Amino acid sequence: MELIKSGINIDFVGKMKFAFYLTIVSSIVAVAYLAVHGLNFGIDFAGGTVVQIKFNQPTSIDKIRDSLRHINMENSTIQQTGAASDNEFLLKTELSSSDLKGVSDKIEESLTSIYGKGSFEVRKVEMVGPKAGADLRQKGIMAITVAWLGMLIYITWRYELRFAVGGIIALIHDVIMAAFVFTLLGKEFNLTIIAAILTIIGYSINDTIVVFDRIRENARKNIKKDLGTVINESINQTLSRTLLTSFTVFLVLVALFFFGGTVIHDFAFVLLVGVIVGTYSSIFIASPFVLVWEKYMPGKRIRKS
Repeated sequence: MELIKSGINIDFVGKMKFAFYLTIVSSIVAVAYLAVHGLNFGIDFAGGTVVQIKFNQPTSIDKIRDSLRHINMENSTIQQTGAASDNEFLLKTELSSSDLKGVSDKIEESLTSIYGKGSFEVRKVEMVGPKAGADLRQKGIMAITVAWLGMLIYITWRYELRFAVGGIIALIHDVIMAAFVFTLLGKEFNLTIIAAILTIIGYSINDTIVVFDRIRENARKNIKKDLGTVINESINQTLSRTLLTSFTVFLVLVALFFFGGTVIHDFAFVLLVGVIVGTYSSIFIASPFVLVWEKYMPGKRIRKS
């Protein structure tokens, strides 16, 4: 199946300058926003306590907040989960205690004074200490960094350094944009999102490698052609595959986003953003960067290995 007929010749290299400015501006905006506002760390990274409560009757976040005032937890983050008819809420607070049973008892006592005994159920109480949260943050950053370095080493060995640098720049762009969109919408950054970002890195570099392979193949067949023409032809030849793959993955993620439940809702959302920016970066960042490198630091022809 082909979304795009063979023989198409879109001048991607000719649009490289526009894509370059778009990438630079969007990346600067994203980095500036993240620098000013920071990531909205969840309990996993910031530390604190999360409590899941299910009520027998419909209630409101304001009423729950009022019921927690006399135990000084009225400033907690309270979110409704699932469908409105489920009457389930997540209560998140920066306060942490080694005695989870004590926290649960205090919340139950406070809610009982307003709602009455047996009108709700505390389903889950989890706590992450500040030190554990900081350790998880460091390990999350390390996981992403190691993934980048691993990709850099592999692509340098398999192709050339200019390909590797272009691929890593594309991956960094994908991660920044995914984090920016996620934070802009006020969503929490936690271990699930780290897993989603690592998935984006793997998906995006796979798409990029397909284009790199075609560039190397065409460069061997057409030694006399300039690199810009080879890159343009290669992107066009793999365009149908790129768009078809992205479209089918996108459809699956949309289904997960709407029907997968609250547990994987944010995971699916980050991947939706990642598929979009990853497809863009594979076409307009990774491969065109090789041409920029060649312009300022001419090197040997792409090796045949």
